[in-house]
Amino acid sequence: MYSSNAAGAVIIDVVHSSLGKYVDRDIGFVEFSSLVLWALEELGKVESEPTDSTSDFLSTLKQHHQIAETKIAWLAKLFLWEPFFPVRTHDTLFHAMLLFSKHHRLNVAPVVESMNSSVIGFVTQDAVMELLLQSSGLEWLDKIADKQLSEFRFANVRKPVLVYSDQTLADGLHILSKEKTGVAVIDRKTSRLIGSLQCSDLYLFLDDSTLFSKRTTTTLEELISLNNKTDRKCSTAENSCAPGRNILALRSRQSGMVGLPATNLESDTLKQAMEKLTTLRSSCSFIVDEHGRVQGVVTTRDIISVFSPLCMDSRIDGATFFSAALEQAGCRVENGQMFQN
Repeated sequence: MYSSNAAGAVIIDVVHSSLGKYVDRDIGFVEFSSLVLWALEELGKVESEPTDSTSDFLSTLKQHHQIAETKIAWLAKLFLWEPFFPVRTHDTLFHAMLLFSKHHRLNVAPVVESMNSSVIGFVTQDAVMELLLQSSGLEWLDKIADKQLSEFRFANVRKPVLVYSDQTLADGLHILSKEKTGVAVIDRKTSRLIGSLQCSDLYLFLDDSTLFSKRTTTTLEELISLNNKTDRKCSTAENSCAPGRNILALRSRQSGMVGLPATNLESDTLKQAMEKLTTLRSSCSFIVDEHGRVQGVVTTRDIISVFSPLCMDSRIDGATFFSAALEQAGCRVENGQMFQN
C-alpha cells in the first residue's frame, strides 16, 4: 500500500472456480493506518531496547518475523478488517450516506460493477461531504447546514481525545491506536490546542525513518514544529506537494496540513465545519472556545448522520433535510419505507 500510495486495500478470497458465480471474492477492507498502528503496538511489546537510530519502520518489522509475517486472514481476529459494504454505480448518494451513518466502522465504500462485482472505485466520507457541499445555496441543504454547531447534539456528546504536547510521539500513537479518531495535542500550561495527530498522517513513519526510531524521545510539540518547517519549504515548490486526485491516496493531505488541526467555534455553522473538513482533508474538527481550548469534537461521520434518511431513525435528527429532498424528488416515506408519488 505504501509503494502504491494507497490508504487501503480490498481483501479478496480465493474462490473455487465452480463456485465463482455464487460467491463474492471480496470479503473485507484493510486500512494502511490500522496495520501501522497494530505493528507499532506489537513492536512495543517485543522490543527490549530502543530501536537503532538508523533503523526504519519496514526494516525493523523484518527483524520480527512473528509480526512481519502475520497473515491478513489472522488479522480478522483482531478486528483490523473493515466491513465490506459495496455500492453500485446506480446507487444514490443517500444510499452511501446511510451506510456511513449506520456502520460506525465503515470509512470507505467500494464501488462495484453490476455485472461482475469488480471493484472500480471507492466512495469516502470526505467525497460524500464534497458532493453535499455542491448543493450549497439550495434550500433543502441550507436549512440544515446553516444551523450553528451548538444546535446539534454531537457538539456535546462526543468527548475529545487529548494528549499533552510534552508527551512523546509514542504516547500519542498509543492513544491513537485505541481511539482511532483524531487526537488533539494541547499545551499543558495553557490547555490551548496546538496541533493534532491523525491516522491519515501515519505514512510519515515510512517517509522519515527518524520519526520511527526516535518515537520514544520525540515530543509531539517537536513533531508539529518539524512539520511546520517542512510545510514552509513545501509551499515554495511548484505543486510538488499537491495531493493526488485519487481520493483513496495515502498522501491525501497536503504537507502543509499535516499536524494542522481543523477547528471550529460552537457559533460556526455546520456548513463551515463541512468546508473546513474537506479543505483540510481531516476526519474530525475540534470545537474550541475563544481561547483555543478544546470543548468537543465533530467527525465527518457525525455530519453525514445529520443528513441520514428520516425513515432509518437517524441518531441525529435529519428530518427537515430528508423530507425536503424527498418532496423535490417526488417521493414519500410511510411506515419506514420509501415510495414514489
